[in-house]
Amino acid sequence: MSNSRREFLQSSAALAVGMLGGAAATAQAEGGIKPALPGPSGPAAPEAIQIPKMKFGKVEISRLILGVNPLYGFSHYNANFYATMRDWYTPEKVCETMHRANAFGINAFNFVDVPRSRQDLACFQGEGGKMHLIMQMTANDDPAAIQRDLKPLAMQRRGEEIDIAFREGTMAKEREWCKRVRDLGVMVGVGTHKPEVIAMVEEQGWDVDFYAGCVYNRTRTEDEWRKVFNGELPEMTREIYIQSDPARMYKVMKQTSKQCFAFKILAAGRIEGDKVAQAFRTAYGSIKPNDGVYIGIFPKTRDELKINAEIVHGILTTA
Repeated sequence: MSNSRREFLQSSAALAVGMLGGAAATAQAEGGIKPALPGPSGPAAPEAIQIPKMKFGKVEISRLILGVNPLYGFSHYNANFYATMRDWYTPEKVCETMHRANAFGINAFNFVDVPRSRQDLACFQGEGGKMHLIMQMTANDDPAAIQRDLKPLAMQRRGEEIDIAFREGTMAKEREWCKRVRDLGVMVGVGTHKPEVIAMVEEQGWDVDFYAGCVYNRTRTEDEWRKVFNGELPEMTREIYIQSDPARMYKVMKQTSKQCFAFKILAAGRIEGDKVAQAFRTAYGSIKPNDGVYIGIFPKTRDELKINAEIVHGILTTA
């Protein structure tokens, strides 16, 4: 093998390890790669560490909410990482992850109706698992059908749809969507990646119960990115995460009296190692006491659920 070929393979392997690092230190620092999920699927015994709860509507839910993206390959990295997540997360592993979340007191799930997700949820529930569903509602979803079939606790208009409407000046239609969902008798929320969306909805007095805000504004247009980067246009403009963004989203979340859920606080896995705990501390220190965090889990090489649960428990019980 040539030196150039060997160097290429070595650098590619290093990149893969870095991408799969997730929310913890490297596998070597953890004592080598080890299984992160229990073998058999089914309800797991409660862990000593339990995520504190908050009132949400008529129920109590955990202040750490299970995110859906990694379970179905939405990596927000690239096609290779998408495929890695999708292939690893078999139906069995999805169910194991939900049961594992329950064991730490996580009883809410930011669910989305995509191929296979209903079957996985039904399997989890059939094995005794329980999750309050906070639905991400896409442009193709029928709220009445979702309410009939899945009985969610809440429905939030997905941030992708809201941000497009904000850019195109069609937010009046989204406000009407929220009214239709309200008529179904469920809690109503607005998701977004843009702090200015929450500020506008608040100013206009929409009848909604909560907001879900990505702390990184990943839906800027190319022109907006050029302004950020002094005329330059980076590659993959849909997946750029800049460090000054979270403070802007946290500020507007704290200013509203409505409940909020922060998401992508780890920049879709870009924040790793000893920076993870600080990202959680920043999030919970910046949002209100009755707000929560959605977190995606990809525990291929380490027990991310346990690591994150320990961090959040430590923050919320010593505050």
